[in-house]
Amino acid sequence: MRNTKRISALLWTAQVLLALTFLFAGGMKLVAPAEMLKGPVPLPVLFLRFIGLCETLGAIGLILPSVTRIKPWLTPLAASGLIVIMIGATAITLIGGQFGPALVPVVVGSLAAFVANGRSRLAPISTKSRGAVYASSPAPVSCAVGKAA
Repeated sequence: MRNTKRISALLWTAQVLLALTFLFAGGMKLVAPAEMLKGPVPLPVLFLRFIGLCETLGAIGLILPSVTRIKPWLTPLAASGLIVIMIGATAITLIGGQFGPALVPVVVGSLAAFVANGRSRLAPISTKSRGAVYASSPAPVSCAVGKAA
């Protein structure tokens, strides 16, 4: 039980750090002028805006489903989508001939893989209960409306 709490705390820390990172990176890709988006490998501006939108939605998906406990299975799905983006970022960085900076998306992608695995297998978050409705009631409850007792 104690180990699960420690893993859960590590996962929450990773989720918040990743969400802040992708919220910033995705937001910048969405609002920055096209001249600022140029990198060592030329990519279409609309593609970079799409990546920015995916990163922003991924950042929201890392936190919101887990905090609200509504469809928390979306958190590992969001982390998995961000892994795909980081694989692409690593490839583009290596194609551009920048080997040192390629470590950044590798580390961020590894952190996203930790969250995806952790929230799907190690310490999943349970869904919010919908109230005091129990599936295994002993007998149906009858209601006498309008009858005198």
